[in-house]
Amino acid sequence: MRPSRLKEDLALLLRNPYGRLGLAILVALVVAAVIGPYLTPYDIWQYGICRPFEPPSTQRPFGCDEIGRDLLTLFLYGGRISLLVGFLAALLSTLLGAVAGLVSGYLGGLVDSVIMRVVDALLALPGLVLMIIFAAILGPSLFNVILVISVLSWPPVARVVRSQVVSLKEYPHVEAAKAFGAGATRIIFKHIAPATMPVVLANMVLQISNAIIAEAALSFLGLGDPRIPSWGGILRFAFRMGAMSAGYWWYVVPPGTGILLAVLSVTFISYALDEIVNPKLRRF
Repeated sequence: MRPSRLKEDLALLLRNPYGRLGLAILVALVVAAVIGPYLTPYDIWQYGICRPFEPPSTQRPFGCDEIGRDLLTLFLYGGRISLLVGFLAALLSTLLGAVAGLVSGYLGGLVDSVIMRVVDALLALPGLVLMIIFAAILGPSLFNVILVISVLSWPPVARVVRSQVVSLKEYPHVEAAKAFGAGATRIIFKHIAPATMPVVLANMVLQISNAIIAEAALSFLGLGDPRIPSWGGILRFAFRMGAMSAGYWWYVVPPGTGILLAVLSVTFISYALDEIVNPKLRRF
């Protein structure tokens, strides 16, 4: 994507009120996740610093868990893991889907049929159930969570990219490249792929929210890395200790709010990106 086009798209995103709000929330969450753990005086496994289930106070705004750990510290570290998984899994799944869509749409024929049948099969099956099965088989670890989410989340991106490539490969500049003897790989990644970037980026933003929700679900079910708490992992421990039924709302509300804000911010950004992908929606 050209720098001038990138600046224009960024200006359109910032002009949209949903885009500005979404970016503000997402940047705030990322900054808190990156620098927050360095500002807290506690470690995530430092327990006994307060009473079990101590309510929020001026000294510890988020209260404490069942073994006396500071929940603000857990929230900040958990946000780092949840957002990291969300971004990495979205990047990998978008990359897989984009490559599959480009190859399928351009080559057509048997290659297209095979890739699209795989896409149809994965879309027909319940994604979360498949993630639970494969995560249970591979074992609980952060790498396995990212791998499972990435490998099972690329089909929607592949389908969208393929639909664009089918029309783009008939464009004059692509036909000219064929006439000059350019190979399929060069045509796909030099002449067609750049034209699909706005759609790819818009889909990657949606993939981030899906990955954050998937990671929270897997961690809540005990399939995440138990050594590294995420927002979903904090919720798992909270429900295991009966926090809500006992009235310890401060154990549940912060991680739940973190997940909600992350997904909401990405949804707002995705809504604003519709103006970039579809110029007819732009408000002048």
